[in-house]
Amino acid sequence: MKRSLRWLLVVLCIVCITDRVSEAQPKQPPRGQDEFVPVNDLPPSEQLPAAPLLVAAYAFVWVVLFAYVWSLWRRLGQVEREIAQLDARGQPRTR
Repeated sequence: MKRSLRWLLVVLCIVCITDRVSEAQPKQPPRGQDEFVPVNDLPPSEQLPAAPLLVAAYAFVWVVLFAYVWSLWRRLGQVEREIAQLDARGQPRTR
């Protein structure tokens, strides 16, 4: 109990110190962002096309999904083979 209270006190002190340090530093806007620039006005080298990224994301999801289904299919086949082996090996006993 005392140990957890000590850790809590240490964490609170660190948070208070870092908060005061960040307050002491002047906040300036980053250079080059003084005003809003529409995407259409950006040079082509700075525009990021969305279509290739969207296609890549969907392709990645489909590949992962197919890999998962294939993995399940293989594991299920292995379990079915093991069940068939157990059925063949152990005939039901009669009393």
